[in-house]
Amino acid sequence: MSDPKVAVNLLWCVPGQVGGSEEYLARQLIGLGEAHAPFTVDVFVPRGYGRAHPEIGRRFRVVEAPDTGTRRSRRVALESSWLVRQSRGADVVHHGGGTVPTVSRRPIVLTIHDLQYRSYPQYMHPLKLRYLSRQVPTAVKRAKVIAVPSEYVRTSVCEAFHLDRDDVVVVPHGLEPGLGINATPEGELRARFGLSAKRVLVFPASTYPHKRHDFLLELMARHWTDPDLRLVLLGGKGLADAQVAAQIIALRLGDRVIRPGRVSAADRDGLIMLADALVFPSEYEGFGAPLIEAMALGTPVVASDRTCIPEVVGAAGLILPLDIEAWIDVPDQVIERGPELIAAGRLRAEDFTARASGEALSKAYTQARS
Repeated sequence: MSDPKVAVNLLWCVPGQVGGSEEYLARQLIGLGEAHAPFTVDVFVPRGYGRAHPEIGRRFRVVEAPDTGTRRSRRVALESSWLVRQSRGADVVHHGGGTVPTVSRRPIVLTIHDLQYRSYPQYMHPLKLRYLSRQVPTAVKRAKVIAVPSEYVRTSVCEAFHLDRDDVVVVPHGLEPGLGINATPEGELRARFGLSAKRVLVFPASTYPHKRHDFLLELMARHWTDPDLRLVLLGGKGLADAQVAAQIIALRLGDRVIRPGRVSAADRDGLIMLADALVFPSEYEGFGAPLIEAMALGTPVVASDRTCIPEVVGAAGLILPLDIEAWIDVPDQVIERGPELIAAGRLRAEDFTARASGEALSKAYTQARS
């Protein structure tokens, strides 16, 4: 008897454009393979995804759509036509982007990464807000099983849509084996980004308002004034990018705040590894993958006490209220408590493996078939 067949819809997952959810789903699938889950998996992706994630193609059949997925209208049309034909015979269809197309085979596993559109609607583009407000509730009704990245999101989803907790499965982020093994050497990064031997704090996040880049810039200007301290901001441009750029100029931080933008995985890992700490003042996260990446790479974590962040970090980092006064001594604390935080972080990161993520996803697929 052949294994049940799962069709995974990643047509929304344009490489480099969808944030942490791209790595989340990729690591889940890697873990699904490591766990030897009893499913035959076909992964449907936008054109170009295979080049960005060759590791998925080594484990599963990857089918690229005749489109890059950059236009939502085109992608939605493909999901309700091309994808339906391609997924014929699937025992489970997994939609990984938080919504379900108008036409879809069933049963459905739906991944909801977060409910930020409900908690902070003011931080979203009006068109996207309207789209999610209309589509997510409909998708929830059509799904048999909901997959979420954290207990925080599980509780949020159950309360928002009046669901039984048994119908919502936590599929945590996982780290692939060998994270950091190909990291760019420290000396090369320091030379390229003008860091010399200076102290470094790193914040990997696109410039969305809820990430609170403004909070860190205020600290750099008013309190973290050591001339040898640098703040490295990694990530793409979000809705608050212009405000971040303007604030850097207004506060005269141009020589102390480094903005490489999006970087390769090798550079990202290397910059996190050379940093004194990863600072993470986000107001809202469904999980916060950089937190566990930093812990696994041996870098102390300092983060806000909002949403799921305390759940993810546990006692392995400094969890602080999102108040300027509480963060004033952070540069000194991470030096004084560095060895303790590094050891605790490495231990905590062991709980978040790709295999564990894959096993949880396999549970969601099994539940959907029952």
